[in-house]
Amino acid sequence: MTMTSTAPAHALATESSATAKIFNYPLNAWYVAAWDHEVTRKPLARTIADRKLALYRAEDGTPIALADACWHRLAPLSLGKVLDGDKIQCPYHGIVYNGAGRCVSMPAQGTINPSATVPSFPVVERYRYVWVWLGDPTLADPATVPDMSQMSSDEWAGDGLTIHAKCNYQLVLDNLMDLTHEEFVHSSSIGQEELSESEFVVTHEGNRVTVTRWMLNIDAPPFWRKNMRDKFPGFEGKVDRWQIIHFEGPSTICIDVGVAKAGTGAPEGDRSQGVNGYVMNTITPESARTSHYFWAFMRNYRLESQLITTQLRNGVFGVFGEDEAMLEAQQAAIDANPDYEFYNLNIDSGGLWVRRLLERMLQAEGRPLSAG
Repeated sequence: MTMTSTAPAHALATESSATAKIFNYPLNAWYVAAWDHEVTRKPLARTIADRKLALYRAEDGTPIALADACWHRLAPLSLGKVLDGDKIQCPYHGIVYNGAGRCVSMPAQGTINPSATVPSFPVVERYRYVWVWLGDPTLADPATVPDMSQMSSDEWAGDGLTIHAKCNYQLVLDNLMDLTHEEFVHSSSIGQEELSESEFVVTHEGNRVTVTRWMLNIDAPPFWRKNMRDKFPGFEGKVDRWQIIHFEGPSTICIDVGVAKAGTGAPEGDRSQGVNGYVMNTITPESARTSHYFWAFMRNYRLESQLITTQLRNGVFGVFGEDEAMLEAQQAAIDANPDYEFYNLNIDSGGLWVRRLLERMLQAEGRPLSAG
């Protein structure tokens, strides 16, 4: 069943406190562990949802994720070396494991202890990322990897980076589900007062939430004016602007954004006289107060231009740097005021549905809502 709600962004919703400010994270879910180019034959150490992992590639290129602790004395496997096939050798005493985490060699010992294993985790390589599943491996269905198809489509071009955000992952989700903050945090690039004045629609179904906002016959902010001129040199005039936020649990948000010449049919689906981008975001909890924020900006125009790709990546990086500073300050304030509550406005509607979906996922796993 799909639920829909509509509200003017300037109206005040019923005030209510948030149920938890430091959200726990579901484990029966796919999280991005790394960009595909980061995982090589040299082991990579990364912490995902409090679990330290050693990531590497087998000789045939298959990505592997093992717990980053040798069975023998818990030495980090990420400091070891990858051998032939899919094997990795502990740097401390030379114990060797295969890609399934089973010991296949013990120096100075002819008989291998059958308990000599380290946990191995399901891995999927898709959309330029390496995804890992830390929960029940029997539930790890590759078909449930969140849709980020623009990342690998020939019809889109772009690039991105990773932010190590010193905040709980839910704060990043809140930030992305309510873009009215752009008016205040990003006033020199993508912000404008029409963001707070416009109406929006929230829909939700299953583990997805969508927030749709249109701003018609407005001036283009600097970021979008430049992009219009990249496609239509010398462009002047009003635009119709859209932001369509697509959340997919537990922590992927792809935002359909753009502007088109005002009155040319963009709200009806004709975006030919405009520029369209997708802000791709997937946030992986590292700990209760730190996150790996993987992002990219993809576009469907001037695909051949590496210059535009680089300019967009650098421009969005600057915008996200402003978000990062705000989110880290927010986390510090939360930690300094543990007795304070959150209160909600109607602009928080999308984020509140995200929180409800996460609550359901955590309850299904029998795990606490709060990460403490």
